[in-house]
Amino acid sequence: MPTFLWEGRTSNGGTVKGKTEGPNQEAVINLLESQNIRVQSIKAGARELKLPAFLQPGVDQKTVVIFTRQFATMIDAGLPLVQCLDILANQQDNPTFKKTLYAVKNGVEAGKTFADSLKEHPKVFDDLYANMVAAGEVGGILDTILNRLATAMEKVLKLKKQVKGAMVYPISVLVVAVGVVILLMVKVIPVFADLFSQFGNELPPPTKFVMDVSDWFVANIWYILATCVAVPTGFKSAYSTPRGRDIIDKYMLKIPAIGNVIRKVAVARFTRTLGTMLSSGVPIMEALEVTARTAGNTTVQKEIMKCRLAVSEGKSLTEPLQKSVVFPSMVVQMIQVGESTGAMDAMLTKIADFYDEEVDAAVEAMTSLLEPIIIVFLGGTIGGILIAMYMPIFDLAGNIGG
Repeated sequence: MPTFLWEGRTSNGGTVKGKTEGPNQEAVINLLESQNIRVQSIKAGARELKLPAFLQPGVDQKTVVIFTRQFATMIDAGLPLVQCLDILANQQDNPTFKKTLYAVKNGVEAGKTFADSLKEHPKVFDDLYANMVAAGEVGGILDTILNRLATAMEKVLKLKKQVKGAMVYPISVLVVAVGVVILLMVKVIPVFADLFSQFGNELPPPTKFVMDVSDWFVANIWYILATCVAVPTGFKSAYSTPRGRDIIDKYMLKIPAIGNVIRKVAVARFTRTLGTMLSSGVPIMEALEVTARTAGNTTVQKEIMKCRLAVSEGKSLTEPLQKSVVFPSMVVQMIQVGESTGAMDAMLTKIADFYDEEVDAAVEAMTSLLEPIIIVFLGGTIGGILIAMYMPIFDLAGNIGG
């Protein structure tokens, strides 16, 4: 639908302006008049260049968090919801997010609730966001809920950054190491091979081995490069299927060091999300369902859904958690205390804060373990290649000296 830029006056005489989509000018004017806005000028907006979906920029979580904070402040100041959305949409640099906010605004103007309008954009506003907003609208505490939601999102974002930041160094070093080995095998070793062929002496076994490997690399370089591309692509494709994700998530939890970090992150995310939703008035059945969908690991998701089923049958939350392979006994005991005292949301928040620190320690331990392994790999592989290549030169020097 085309977009129209308009200016008008509210019933109390204030000047407002905005951008609204509609089939024609008359429909937009009628819509604005139904909101007690008398249109003074209206014109068709410039047609926006529509990029293919894969070329459109994504919306990161940091952008959504900033929007949520600003939106909560404006609602708390007493500004109308539609006006808040219009102001915040106008100041967005990200075209995808701007378009999303205008679509949400149009949905609210058409009579939908704010939460229902958000649910139409799941790639930007997930289930947790929409359900929290719904609880805030029903309870009349939307500003409080938005601030609570922004805080929870900031902590989750910090957690993700910690894990990703810890993995950047080892992965970067590993990629560089593989690149150096391939370069040595394809470009450097053949030069040495030509040099050694002029000596006419018997080459040491390590040198022969390295040269044979180099010959294999040169003969199969395109297959090797294709494999380097195909393996991560295949892994990503497998992870995008339910069966593949099930298997990968299950075994990721069993990998030494890495599995421990994933488990602690899962516990922190589960307790943070569930505690935030319960403290906002979301029913526990709905909160558990949303928490399961945002768990980030299918094994953890299945365990949470087992908890939901048990709660629906009248059991306590701790009964299925005690049988879980994901949640430690300390977490289960603390949740049990929260259930018995009626302070479940507060207890879950305390657990989440504790496990945020545990993730810090686990990430540091994982990095400390990976660094020496990578150093040994680099030193052993590249150093071994260099020594093997210089052995014939040392032998030649010894023969000349003798």
